[in-house]
Amino acid sequence: MADSPDTCGHNSTKHCDVDSSTVHHSAVASDCGCGSGHGHDTSDFNLLQDLSPIAVAAILFLTGLVFNEQLRNTPFSIAEYAVLLPAYLISGWSVLTTAGRNILRGHIFDENFLMTIATLGAIAIQEMPEAVAVMLFFQVGELFQGYSVGRSRRSIKALLEIRPDKANLRIDGDIRVVAPETVNVGDVIVIRPGEKVPLDGEILEGQSLVDTSALTGESVPRTVAPGGTVLAGMINQSGLLTVRVSKPFADSSVAKILELVENASSKKADTEKFITRFARYYTPVVVFLSLAVAILPPLLLEGATQAQWTYRALVLLVISCPCGLVISIPLGYFGGVGGAAKRGILVKGSTYLDTLAQVKTVVFDKTGTLTKGNFRVTDVLPHNGLSQLQLLELAGQVESQSNHPVAQSIRQAYGQTLHTSEVQDYEEIPGHGIRAKVNGSVVLAGNDRLLHREAIAHDVCVVDGTVVHLAVEGKYSGRIIIADELKEDAKEAIQGLHAQGIITAMLTGDSQSVADNIAKELGLDQYRAELLPEDKVEALEAFLHSAGGGKVAFVGDGINDAPVIARADVGIAMGGLGSDAAIETADVVIMTDAPSKVAEAIYIAHKTRRIVWQNIGFAMALKAMFIALGAIGLATLWEAVFADVGVALLAILNAGRIIRNPR
Repeated sequence: MADSPDTCGHNSTKHCDVDSSTVHHSAVASDCGCGSGHGHDTSDFNLLQDLSPIAVAAILFLTGLVFNEQLRNTPFSIAEYAVLLPAYLISGWSVLTTAGRNILRGHIFDENFLMTIATLGAIAIQEMPEAVAVMLFFQVGELFQGYSVGRSRRSIKALLEIRPDKANLRIDGDIRVVAPETVNVGDVIVIRPGEKVPLDGEILEGQSLVDTSALTGESVPRTVAPGGTVLAGMINQSGLLTVRVSKPFADSSVAKILELVENASSKKADTEKFITRFARYYTPVVVFLSLAVAILPPLLLEGATQAQWTYRALVLLVISCPCGLVISIPLGYFGGVGGAAKRGILVKGSTYLDTLAQVKTVVFDKTGTLTKGNFRVTDVLPHNGLSQLQLLELAGQVESQSNHPVAQSIRQAYGQTLHTSEVQDYEEIPGHGIRAKVNGSVVLAGNDRLLHREAIAHDVCVVDGTVVHLAVEGKYSGRIIIADELKEDAKEAIQGLHAQGIITAMLTGDSQSVADNIAKELGLDQYRAELLPEDKVEALEAFLHSAGGGKVAFVGDGINDAPVIARADVGIAMGGLGSDAAIETADVVIMTDAPSKVAEAIYIAHKTRRIVWQNIGFAMALKAMFIALGAIGLATLWEAVFADVGVALLAILNAGRIIRNPR
């Protein structure tokens, strides 16, 4: 058959580099050194281990703060140093050593450098409690950051845990436990109740319920039986299944999903790139501005003391650390990717979240996207002396080489054994149909365009439903009417997009009448029908040119629609579990066949972008205010600690809202 059915028109890999499995949260902000002070691996976040040194430092700090006057009044303030210097080293050792290593590597202007200079300066002017406070609260901020990043990663790590670790291989009646990677296509495996499905395959024996939630986000188990398929990563819940392997592990859907998840954060959004560039120039400017504050006023202003303005310069250094910005923004996007993953939506990078938030038009393919693709024959209208059964048999023979749902529905309607040995010279005519010889006669099966192309007289062009016309030796032999069903949530999907102010459209190779009926039933804004496969790209170009600055998303099955998916601003593939091409081609993969997930993905993108810009605005405004207060002496190192650590903490907690509640 042609690419998809109709009446008068028969048709119808894109990096803040963060490794998903073993993420060091410092990598999130490595460009400015943010986060490298504490240095825990959030994939193995150990609260007790990380909290212990902070607790020791906090006890020493509180002792030094409460009894500061008595400790300072000892000879050479030795008691103060004895209490607070260990607290400073315990809480600040990682910052000091990181700053030293970075200086040796030529990376001077980062947060560790700012913290080191500011705190050593505070010690030099005998403000020991403030120096300890800066380091201690910075580490508290790092602790919360590590916990927050760990939460953000867990939903994505849950996907990594779907990787099967063993397969029960049946060899000559015996069962041998082996690694899934060692099993070959055609081998037979046994899956017991409670076990993960290790490889994609076809069920030979047994019935069961399988849990697909780890792959699709859907909580309702799916019933499987002989002849059905199971996919690696599903969990067998009830019955014993015997399965013939259809793909090696490396080519299984779960392996491709894992690869996608591991690289999900590897493509930076423009906002992230901007903040990275901003931090690169901002930090040295702050250092030299602080130097000017320390040196110039005592030289130029009468009564200005060196100690007073040096203190203000140190305050300025601590306030100016850009950590809250540089950590919370990638974390916000990562939270968006993780939140979407919890809902069965895989986004291949933060850049696509940004683009999704700018989408103003969503264009859908019809067959398999808005409709189920479960075609069934509803009417058989023979001509030229043929019976209904003869017409079905002829169509079934011609369509015997096709896996298209229309061809399958015709063979199913015939319901008898087809003599395919009588079929010769099979030729598919893209966008039109099929030509083949059956018992020596040339038979055409396809859409109305095929009949017009071959100049075959026929009685009707416009028919409600999908139609396959047949002609034998240039004479019209009849038509078969086939119906498709809309998906249960197709109308909800369109309503959800309209609620967000998004224009909806449909491209299909199906007839005008079929497309018009579906568009009216769903409430689509626009549609284009009777399109050849190559026409779809041209039709999408028209939407791209008329988008008025907004982005255009295309939603398809990821196989026939690959060129259109690639051309759209955002390509979205439906039902990625059944299509390797979908996972590889699209920017966003929806792991179920639910079109309503498209509106959900766009909502999550909007929420992510909104939170990211909240963090940017909040952090910049608060830091600007405290920098001004610090420069004129109205902010101390205590306020500076809040301006740095407090802003970072609040921004991180705000970013965490995405992963906690993506909707």
